[in-house]
Amino acid sequence: MNGSGNTPAPKEPARAYVLGGNAGTLAFVSSLRANNKQVTAWLVPLAWTPIGAVVGDGWQRVNVAADNLPGWVDQTFPHEDERAFVTPLRDVEMLQRSGWHADAPEKLTEQAILNPEDVPEDVLDAISHDPEPLTQCAVCRRTCVRDHFAWNERQLCAWDYHATVFGKRGPWRNEPYEERLFETLPNVPYIAPALLDDAHVEPVLAAASLPEDLMRTLINQTIAAEKGDYLAVRTDDGLTLLRERRGPRPPAAE
Repeated sequence: MNGSGNTPAPKEPARAYVLGGNAGTLAFVSSLRANNKQVTAWLVPLAWTPIGAVVGDGWQRVNVAADNLPGWVDQTFPHEDERAFVTPLRDVEMLQRSGWHADAPEKLTEQAILNPEDVPEDVLDAISHDPEPLTQCAVCRRTCVRDHFAWNERQLCAWDYHATVFGKRGPWRNEPYEERLFETLPNVPYIAPALLDDAHVEPVLAAASLPEDLMRTLINQTIAAEKGDYLAVRTDDGLTLLRERRGPRPPAAE
């Protein structure tokens, strides 16, 4: 019987079997047919941020000896690595025996993955979002999203940005902002509360989806109302005002 226009869209064929991953990389194969005794694995870069994992937009292609694929997986993603995981190797061996083959997907999605149940939830969540260009933090070399946190022409991870810009040496002030200074505020995609705690900083005002003039007025009225060291920050949806916490800083963790 023909449908009446409500026929669901055909399901995307599974074209990627995830082998494993760790803090910086996810590996998958799309074919386990050996070519010159080798199979091709694709390495997808990952970055971990305070709000979750992010998939990078540049894949690396590597050739692996077909008879040593399990060994390569164990060596590439050893258990002692941070966030390391390995999918069941017995399934890989079964797919190898059956000569499983598919064309590599142009984009990695959960629907394109043959074994999503073997992939950690936070990695699946990252895959559900568009890939981002990744880079390395200029301070700690941690993989991070390019241009999410940039300061003085340096790319920083969220941790080092919060520590540097929202820390004691940041552009704090104790008087309202001149209009011209609103154009030079730190500009970030988000502010991580846990990282503010580390910097002994608290948010005291968040204004979003309001006219720019009104948000600026609220920022300056708050600063004028009570003495303290303040820092206004522009985020994707508005302005946030930070203030250094009252009282002594907690002792640094050993």
